[in-house]
Amino acid sequence: MEEKRILMDEAAMMRAIRRISHEILEKNKGLHDALLIGIESRGVYLAQRLQREIRAIEGVDVAVEPMNVAMYRDDRDTRPKNGMPFELDTTDKLVILVDDVLYTGRTIRSALNALMEAGRPRAIQLAVLVDRGHRELPIRADFVGKNVPTSHTEIVKVFMQEQDGLDSVIIQ
Repeated sequence: MEEKRILMDEAAMMRAIRRISHEILEKNKGLHDALLIGIESRGVYLAQRLQREIRAIEGVDVAVEPMNVAMYRDDRDTRPKNGMPFELDTTDKLVILVDDVLYTGRTIRSALNALMEAGRPRAIQLAVLVDRGHRELPIRADFVGKNVPTSHTEIVKVFMQEQDGLDSVIIQ
């Protein structure tokens, strides 16, 4: 039987999201022309939660947009070649990419490629709930909920209420 270890429960996830929201606001001194772009699927829910926290803290509404990066992946052969990952001009915007787990960096590289096709952002920042290490590309998150050293054989799973019916991060 696989051993499961809880890395974050619901309260820890909420604290991490609240802290990331504060860090985003502090680093950017306001969020004029900012976009939160959540990488499907759980990154979208995280982006929506960040949006709610930022609204509660500053009273600012930051747009949230989902992004599907499947067609930009270089390590999977499931790439349809039609359509953009989203219909949005990112030119001169501050784009904050949001994902649940940062691992090799390949998903983020795919998202960066998609963003550059959609315009020329003023800046791109990365917010992740969990950074588990093992980067294969020179990508680093600007905002991290929790750094978790893992082995390559371990799996980090994020569960979100919106999709899974509970909030939790486990490692197995």
